[in-house]
Amino acid sequence: MSKFILFCLSIICYASLVSAQIDPDDITIIRDKWGVPHIFAPKDEQVAYGLAWASAEDNFHEMQENILPVRGRTAEYKGKEGAIMDVFGHLMNLNQLVEERYDTSFSPKFKLVLEGYCAGVNAYAKAHPKEVLIKNMFPLTPKDLVTAYTFSLAFMTHVHFDLGKIFQGHITRHEMNIGVGSNGMAVSSSRTEDGKTYLAINSHQPLNGPFAWYEAHLCSEEGWNIIGANFPGGVSLLVGANENLGWGHTLNYPDMDDVYKLTMHEKDKLKYKFDGKWEVLEVRKVKLKVKVLGFLKIPVNKTYYWSKYGTTLKTKTGVYSVRFPANMDIRSIEQWYRMNKASNLAEFQNALDMQALPGINVVYADREDNIYYLNNGLFPYRNQDYDWREVLPGDTSATLWEAKYHPRKDLPQLLNPKCGYLVNTNNTPFNATCPEENLNPDDYDKTMGFLTDDNNRSLRYHALIAEYDKLSWDDFKTIKYDISFAEPAHNNFMLGIEKLLSLDPATYLNIAEEIKMLNEWDRVTDIESEAASIVILCIKWLVDELVESGKLPGVTELEEEEVVEAIKFAQKHLKKYFNSVHVPLGDIQRHVRGEVSLPIGGGPDILAAVHTEYDKKGVMRASSGDSYIELVRYSKDGMEIETVNCYGASNKKDSPHYTDQMEMFVNKKTKKMTLDKETIFKEAVRTYHPK
Repeated sequence: MSKFILFCLSIICYASLVSAQIDPDDITIIRDKWGVPHIFAPKDEQVAYGLAWASAEDNFHEMQENILPVRGRTAEYKGKEGAIMDVFGHLMNLNQLVEERYDTSFSPKFKLVLEGYCAGVNAYAKAHPKEVLIKNMFPLTPKDLVTAYTFSLAFMTHVHFDLGKIFQGHITRHEMNIGVGSNGMAVSSSRTEDGKTYLAINSHQPLNGPFAWYEAHLCSEEGWNIIGANFPGGVSLLVGANENLGWGHTLNYPDMDDVYKLTMHEKDKLKYKFDGKWEVLEVRKVKLKVKVLGFLKIPVNKTYYWSKYGTTLKTKTGVYSVRFPANMDIRSIEQWYRMNKASNLAEFQNALDMQALPGINVVYADREDNIYYLNNGLFPYRNQDYDWREVLPGDTSATLWEAKYHPRKDLPQLLNPKCGYLVNTNNTPFNATCPEENLNPDDYDKTMGFLTDDNNRSLRYHALIAEYDKLSWDDFKTIKYDISFAEPAHNNFMLGIEKLLSLDPATYLNIAEEIKMLNEWDRVTDIESEAASIVILCIKWLVDELVESGKLPGVTELEEEEVVEAIKFAQKHLKKYFNSVHVPLGDIQRHVRGEVSLPIGGGPDILAAVHTEYDKKGVMRASSGDSYIELVRYSKDGMEIETVNCYGASNKKDSPHYTDQMEMFVNKKTKKMTLDKETIFKEAVRTYHPK
């Protein structure tokens, strides 16, 4: 019998064994009136099984999309557009890493949780074979889950930006490419009218796809009781709140990867110089099947390399290696589980001290009135003699750092500032609270490369909260849902867009009407605003053009000519599709799913952020930004939770919960949620076991 057949049989036996150990009758899934799953079971691994089943009921397609890259099969399903994901998965060396470290990286209890989750997914796949995307996709294994988490975190630490630049052949310096953003806000009782502690969990993500938020409530008799959200395929919740504490994440932008240019041998194309000696690149080949013409699958072979620094690519401009902590640890999946189950600040910080998350800010609050901010990341001890933002010499051990990282105590963090609030909006960690209590960048290792810039959201938040001695709950929500640009306008894609709002109409007569509208604009991206329509179209055009020309990231100031061209574009667009430049924002910016289309305010780098893509008939369809929102109040007496999802609890078109939260979402409303089991059972719309 071949080794391959033996392997397949062992996987089938393993999956059957785990399924036999978990009785679905011990697991109860309750769907509330919004379709959100509340999963109850005695043990954590049983809850994980139920989460897998419920997630698959709502998002089975998206769950599989998160597994395809780690199997190297995205191109087989999506064609050429998916091939890059398979290539990145190969470049990151994750399958080998997981294979080597899985047995020793996780606690015995958490391995049971992973096995329980896989059993739930595999049971759903077996029961619904028509929903499986490609042949031989299942069974799913714990190693697949771990690899998928590690792969996703590499993207969250922005490694793909530098890999992309190397592929394109124009990397000279690796810079932060700040994306669509997230918000985390915490306010202590000293700043609230009701004496409660407030937390806004508001990570911005794509509204659709494998990285869109999925809401769930998990409850075991082993102390797991949390409501929040993850991405389809998540084993625990990535953000959320339990009875005692809650947290949100925002992406951060310190220096989390390093690029090296190797010195190659003139004749032997596989040799590179290192500390005066010639070393040999390790050749690594990947075989992909790429779908073409909608049905043919063409085999494609690619060759990549590995040096002492790690992932290595040959290009027309040289040979480059990329080194990053995100492909050196696989324990992030368990760290999030421990964060889920923490019952106080000390336990939560102990989970953080696993240091398995290579990046991502944390904004935290709890019922003991603690608020906490951490600019989290894995930062090696780098040689101070080098500028680590530049492409580094790849011929010396002086630039080859070891996988030993600064402890959490060395990182920017704030606990319980006297002024009573903490915020991060993907901006600098050195503007997280009131000016007199902010951290000093000079106190931190310069090789960590922390962001020092602010964005519109951070500036706007600080300006708004400064207006209050104490906030009411409604005030807190008003700030979170603010849809205005700061003054002066400061955008996270460009350092400023003020020039857009201050041109002289007498200088540009062919766009004088539009310039006058911009001059008089109140900076609010309300659905009734006509000037906001021009602004949103201008920003969209500018970002697209600046990315195409290679000016983003790194733009320090917009040229007047660029701004003028953007306004001309907006004028042409509005007249073509709407026969006028006087068009309310809600007419061109829409929140769309299926047959539902609603006007939506907001814009890029607004606290209530909306990013758009071109849709039909000149309309801009919301594509990312505000998506899942969780607002929490803690006190000694307990907690209150309000949430909303941008569409609904299900991604399946035939579900009544495919679009049922959309109107609430665009109107800045929320739904009341609870962790109380008795209330949930009493108000249940559907109660069942996952089978």
